[in-house]
Amino acid sequence: MQWCTIDLHLHTPASSDYQQPEVTFIDILHRAEARGLAIISFTDHNTIAGHRQMQDEIDQLELLEKLKRIMPEEKARLTEYRRLLNKILVLPGFEFTATFGFHILGIFPPTKPVRDIEHLLLDLNIPPDQLDEGSATIGASTDVLTVYRAINEAGGLAIAAHANSSNGVAMRGFPLGGQTKIAYTQDPHLHALEVTDLENKGKHSTAAFFNGSKPEYPRRMHCIQGSDAHRLTSDPARKKNLGVGERTTDVLLPEVTFEALRELFISNDFARTRPHRQSAEPAFDFIRAAQEEGVNIVQDFHENMTIRGGKRYAIIADACALANTNGGSLFIGLSDDPRKPIPGIPDAEKSLSQLEKELINRISPPPPISLDVHETNGKKIIVVLVRRGDDPPYAVDDNKVYVRSESETVLAVRDEIVGLVMRGLPSQPVETQVENARPVAGEPGPLLPALVEDEVMETAPRTGVEIMQVETRADERYYTMRDLRNNNVVKNVTLKSARRLWHYAITAFEKLPSNPAQSHIQWQGKFGLISRNKQGNINRYDLIEKNDGRYRYYFGVTEDGIHGPWKQLVGQEDE
Repeated sequence: MQWCTIDLHLHTPASSDYQQPEVTFIDILHRAEARGLAIISFTDHNTIAGHRQMQDEIDQLELLEKLKRIMPEEKARLTEYRRLLNKILVLPGFEFTATFGFHILGIFPPTKPVRDIEHLLLDLNIPPDQLDEGSATIGASTDVLTVYRAINEAGGLAIAAHANSSNGVAMRGFPLGGQTKIAYTQDPHLHALEVTDLENKGKHSTAAFFNGSKPEYPRRMHCIQGSDAHRLTSDPARKKNLGVGERTTDVLLPEVTFEALRELFISNDFARTRPHRQSAEPAFDFIRAAQEEGVNIVQDFHENMTIRGGKRYAIIADACALANTNGGSLFIGLSDDPRKPIPGIPDAEKSLSQLEKELINRISPPPPISLDVHETNGKKIIVVLVRRGDDPPYAVDDNKVYVRSESETVLAVRDEIVGLVMRGLPSQPVETQVENARPVAGEPGPLLPALVEDEVMETAPRTGVEIMQVETRADERYYTMRDLRNNNVVKNVTLKSARRLWHYAITAFEKLPSNPAQSHIQWQGKFGLISRNKQGNINRYDLIEKNDGRYRYYFGVTEDGIHGPWKQLVGQEDE
């Protein structure tokens, strides 16, 4: 395995907006070599003309060589092409303009015939007479999801170009419905997001937003950065106009091939991608970055893996839960507190082998996992990558089914197990497996009447739980809970059987007065704040919503679940 620096978003003079039309392909390759790039892609606007023109030039030089009619200057140019292309993998590609003006990179193996890529562009409605124009304004007649599918099915990589910036599918301020933006960034035919802030840390960076912890964006996305170079070197007058290789990504590959690159982007291994740093800058440490994010629904930490004290079993349960939920990562050999010293794992390679055997033998069916040893601060850490499984429910020792609930691993209850079974059925598309919740009247306070699903999803927070219904049977109260993250409904929950968040919600719910209008609740229109609690660095909110005298109650809502009018209510900045 070796770290390779890549820049998959380069334009050539074949793009009509290229800023230095006198630049040659040799010039671009020389600049890529000087920047230490191992893989590049020519991605001109709605055309493959740039890559085709370079290949035509090389073919012409080789023909002259074969006919022994090549001039010395031409011979030198051909020799230089061969040297550079032996050192740098150049991939054919394009930057397609889809509906709404969103840009999508299509990148293909070097063996892909240019004619096949041109036919793909024609199928995507690029006019035949404008196939070589290289204009960003051509196109915009094919929807985003169709483009993703077409590129993927043609054997290419579909990457959302500068996704968080202008003409990107995740750009801020664009009047796009929430479900559409989710589809544009979570589609299974999309391989990666190109972002412009990959080196930024913190929860507000694009990569952190798409790390799988957000309830409406459960698929963790590979995030890369590229220069989007429209010139050879950066523009001294406009620093944002980057040159070749001036914003790049490092990837860890077994070999420098398109196939290895595609395998990485299809995989669940997020430890093999990092923003490229200049040698004088400290290397990017993804383990430390994970520590800064902390424990969440897609990652957890274990300081050791000893059998005594149940440490080993806790790791096995976590792996089972991640396979049943959204997948994720386990870091073994360090805590979730960056301030604590890192204990590491002694004899990590041997421990990895033992752990892998236990995970495969004790979880059935065998979970989709991969394990590796990484080093941080001189200590060896085992990283377990777990993919969301295609054959749920996964169980430990054949009978213990675990799921991930926010930042904890818990035993699944009956309704959750039923949902997992439904998800595993081949005839049940994932999109239709969620039981549609319908709020109904209950005790002690009235809840909203049944609403259509769009209304339910539009107004409710996106994390925490909702108490939907309360029944009393033989002097015991049974609650119907809705997980606001995934809309799953669980019935017959009692105070004794409730997991931690549910127990908190029921206890808080029981303390509320029968008439919330006469309580301490802070109202803004129909939205109310019952209480705010801070646990470490995490704010949790208990909220209420009213409509015509009826109420809905939400408990344990984190900041990730706050959206729309709830933001102003809790004083959260609108991101």
